[in-house]
Amino acid sequence: MTTPVMPDPLGETELVDWGPVPTMLEGVSHTSGRLLHKGPEGQSECGLWVCTPGLWRCQVTRDEFCHFLEGRCTYTADDGEVVEIRPGTAAFFREGWSGTCAVHETVKKVYMIR
Repeated sequence: MTTPVMPDPLGETELVDWGPVPTMLEGVSHTSGRLLHKGPEGQSECGLWVCTPGLWRCQVTRDEFCHFLEGRCTYTADDGEVVEIRPGTAAFFREGWSGTCAVHETVKKVYMIR
């Protein structure tokens, strides 16, 4: 079995177009990325995700750990909690988290969804 590896996620340029965010509130955020691994029946996955600026509604359907490599964004939970993201930020969003995401500068993150 081969171990999936992405030696330089920050410098990764071979990305797949994943399309626009479907829950836009302002602007048109567009996503792309590279899947590193997807578990049986899609129950877990990890990879690289890139998103351009805009404001959109966010609903976390499974636990997600993120390490942001570049860009800036603000997650605002429905309960009012504000999470400011900048390069180097690591965050864990629990299943059921909901709110908005305002991408101020294109973000690039590595992620793991379980």
